[in-house]
Amino acid sequence: MSDSQLGGRQGFWARLRRPSAKYSLIGLLGFGFVAGILFWGGFNTTMEATNTLEFCISCHEMRNTVYQEYQKTIHFSNRTGVRAICSDCHVPKDWTHKMARKIQASQEVWGKIMGTIDTPEKFEAKRLELARHEWKRMKAADSRECRNCHSFDGMNADAQKQRARKQHEMAQKDKMTCIDCHKGIAHKKPEGMTEEDDAS
Repeated sequence: MSDSQLGGRQGFWARLRRPSAKYSLIGLLGFGFVAGILFWGGFNTTMEATNTLEFCISCHEMRNTVYQEYQKTIHFSNRTGVRAICSDCHVPKDWTHKMARKIQASQEVWGKIMGTIDTPEKFEAKRLELARHEWKRMKAADSRECRNCHSFDGMNADAQKQRARKQHEMAQKDKMTCIDCHKGIAHKKPEGMTEEDDAS
């Protein structure tokens, strides 16, 4: 690095550290505060926009496959009118886990760009792999997103069918999580599943 480049770089950092002769410290702090609020507001607005059903089904890969399946489930239409959308099941609510999931989802954007699931045939070929990733994520989180709406404490066991009541009692006793039994609840189960897939 030449002396002039080194001097230019040192001059830049020196100017950043030196108080401004043109603007007051309060003015600079005020500008930084407002800019921070605008950035944070814009960032959160963008994050929430990517959690909408419209955003999730904006690509044909989702709209023409899993969205069609989801529309036939109780999570889409039921007697109470409560609807769970994609982000309710696939995006954590708390900020830290939400950001981690959004970073992980960037791989899905890469897949979209590369066209890895851009036809129904390609999607079906990858369905089991995609499902296994999601099942693993949900199990590791103790089905956190399911528990936003469902909990053992909130269940009225007397209103359940005998088989469901027995399964839920066993699940509580064995410290199982929702996804252990409820794979295929909103999307069809992939072909090629093993016994381990169904049991894990």
